Order: sequence, then C-alpha cells, then structure tokens
Amino acid sequence: MKRLKLAVIALFTLVTVGSVSAQDDNNPWVVGFGGNLVDFYNGDDFSDQIKDLLGNNDWNVLPSISRISVDKYLDKGFSLQLAGSLNKIETVRTKNDSDFLYYGVDAIVKYDVNNLVGQTGWFDPYVYLGGGYTSVDSSGEGMINGGFGFNTWFNDNLGLNFQTGTKKGFSDKVRAHYQTSLGLVIKFGGKDTDGDGVYDKDDACPEVAGLKEFNGCPDADGDGIKDSDDACPNTAGLAAMNGCPDADGDGVADKDDMCPSEKGTKANKGCPDTDGDGVVDKNDKCPSQAGPMANGGCPWPDTDGDGVLDKDDKCVSVAGPASNDGCPENPLNEDELAMLVGHTNGLLFDLDKATIKADAAAKLDKVYDIIEPTENVTFVIEGYADSTGEKGYNLYLSERRAASVKAYLVKKGMATSRLETVGFGEKNPLTTNNTRAGRAKNRRVVIKLSE
Repeated sequence: MKRLKLAVIALFTLVTVGSVSAQDDNNPWVVGFGGNLVDFYNGDDFSDQIKDLLGNNDWNVLPSISRISVDKYLDKGFSLQLAGSLNKIETVRTKNDSDFLYYGVDAIVKYDVNNLVGQTGWFDPYVYLGGGYTSVDSSGEGMINGGFGFNTWFNDNLGLNFQTGTKKGFSDKVRAHYQTSLGLVIKFGGKDTDGDGVYDKDDACPEVAGLKEFNGCPDADGDGIKDSDDACPNTAGLAAMNGCPDADGDGVADKDDMCPSEKGTKANKGCPDTDGDGVVDKNDKCPSQAGPMANGGCPWPDTDGDGVLDKDDKCVSVAGPASNDGCPENPLNEDELAMLVGHTNGLLFDLDKATIKADAAAKLDKVYDIIEPTENVTFVIEGYADSTGEKGYNLYLSERRAASVKAYLVKKGMATSRLETVGFGEKNPLTTNNTRAGRAKNRRVVIKLSE
C-alpha cells in the first residue's frame, strides 16, 4: 500500500498551498529535484499490472536525491522535459531478490490539462508521452514513457511535483516497470522590470509599477481608472468625468468648472445663472433680476417711467415718447419758438471777433428768458463765420463765437448741461460772401432745440 500512502500525502500537500500561477511562457523554465521509485511488472496480463499498481510492497527506493529534471515551456500548454534518474534495485519479483544499479535518461513532452479544463492556478495537472534510455544491471535499451503528474505551487516560483507513469521497452533487455517521482520544482525565467507582479510580456507599462487588472499600468489616485485613461491621474474622480472629480455634481469636471463648488450648467462652464439672463451669478450685479451683460446683468433703469431706458433717454427725469428720445415734445409753444428765432436773428459779430456786442447781449437776455424755464430740454448753439481767411481758422472762430454765447447764458444762470455748442465755419451761409453786408450777416450764432 505504499503507493496509495504516497498519493494521499501528495494530495494533502496539494490542497494546503496558496494560490499562484502555473508554468507558462512568462516563467518558461522549471528545474526539479527529488526521489524516484521503481516498480517492475510482476505479471504480463492487465489484471496483474493493476494489482501491482495498487501496491505489492515491491517498490525500489534510493533514500537520497535520485532524480533531476529540467522543463522548458514550448507553447499552448506543451513543454519539454529532460530528466535523469538513479535507483538501486533490490526487488523485481520478490523482496530482496536483486541487487543492481538502475539509471535512466528521458525526454518527454508534457501537456498542461489546464488548457482544456480552465486555469486552476496553483494546481497544474498534466499528461506526458516520450521516450528515453534505461539501464538495469548494465543492460539497457530505449523505452517509451507515458503517464501523468501535477505541480502544485507554494508561491510564484516554488512548488511540489508528483509524476507517475510506465516505461516499456522495445526488446527484453529491461523489464517494463512503473516509475514514480516526488520532488521540489522551481520555475524561473520571467522578466518583470518594474516588479509589479506582471511580467513584461503582458505588461502594458513595463517601466512603471502598476496593477494586474490594468495589465501592469498604474492607477495613482486609486479611482479605478488607469492613469493613461485618467484626465486627472493624481486626483480620484469619476469614470463619467474621465477620472476627474465633480465636487458640485453638475456634470462639469472640476478642472473645467469655473465654479467648482456651485452647481451650474455646461453652457456656463459649471457656473449658475439664477435669473437666466446669460450673465453667470459670479459676474452678475443683479443675480436675481435678468439684465443685459452690458449693464452687468442688471436691467436698464427707466427713471421717468416713460418706456425709454435711461441709456437711451435724453430726458431721464421727464417723461417723453420714444420718438423724441424720451423727451417731451414741443417744450416751447409756437409763440416762444417764433420769439426764439426772432431774437437769435442778428446775433452778429465783428470781423475776426468772438466778442458779444451790446445789441447781441440784449437779444441773448431775451433768449435766456425764453429757454431757461423749460425743463430737461437741451439747446444747441451754432456758430458761423464768413469766408474771409482760411477755412480751418474760420471753423475755429465759429466755435469761439458759439462758446461765447454759451458762456454768457451760463453766467446768467443757465445750466451748462443744457447747452451744446458746435462750429460750422463757412458752411451754411445765409447770403453771399461777395459783399460786405453779406459777410456781416454770415458772421452769426443760431440757437435752436437739440434734435
């Protein structure tokens, strides 16, 4: 029953080890060393062989390291094993009926059964077939080998090997027999440059330590998104945000969010716009009232309530129609307009002068009495010159004349803001500039309502 006891021990060891991977092209080399047992057939028919397999106390064991093997992984679960074994034969048919040396050199091809049943990790069963040369009592021959075995791995490199099979020769020089081995195996040859447990062959980032689930690539922030796909590799984030955080949950990643602590909209780069006026709250001077961006997000005021916004209203504090720019129509009645025209006629100046003469001052006093009582009405003072001299100088002279009239009216009490001045130089003459009388009439100032 020794064979069964050995199998029980091997299986017990099998179920008590940790979870590691089987031999493959990442760790293509395996060396093994241990002991081997030889049991010669004690019958020629199949039933005798079965009885012998179950154990008839005829094992031959050399109590030392008596078998050494080297395996090289090939491809698709196949590997090649070269092995040498040594033994002392004391039993062939009956106990202690012999005393001679046994050795064998074998080459077999192994097939990993995991390729059929699915990876079991630490448990690596296989079947094998091959041949070799076996010598018994100085007589040897070539033999065909076949059997099964398994490796069970303690860690990534060290494991236990159990292998058993039969050897049958092509002549009668060596009796057919079973050979079973048990020993330690060491696998090696895999390259893992960054030491992350993922071999370079399968490592998408062989120079940087990473995680197996990401094929050896890192996930620095631990958010489940590998760094190469993570737009924010050093800050844990969301898959929907390409690995970036979204603190306010508005669907805009913090790195692109102009207001990362306030829930906003994508259109506003993550900022809120409470009043919906297109001006985000942080830039809106009136966040709860819709208004144009040009006025800081506030509505334009309409002080006099005439429907004309102050920005367009030329009479901000007095209601007037939009057709008249928010000013009341006809601030002067027809008689007052007629008097204004009458008094401004003859506001004449001497040649090359902007000084107001006595007769012009008297007329301006009457003009003041007409226009000053009006409210929120602006008047325009137009200055003119004759054609004597250069045009540029005449324009300058016309502006001085208009300014002189404004200064006179302001001195009497007229609000400066209600008077505008403009010079026209030689333009719009009343009459010909070819006579002295005509030139005198063209040196004038005209006062009218602002349009």
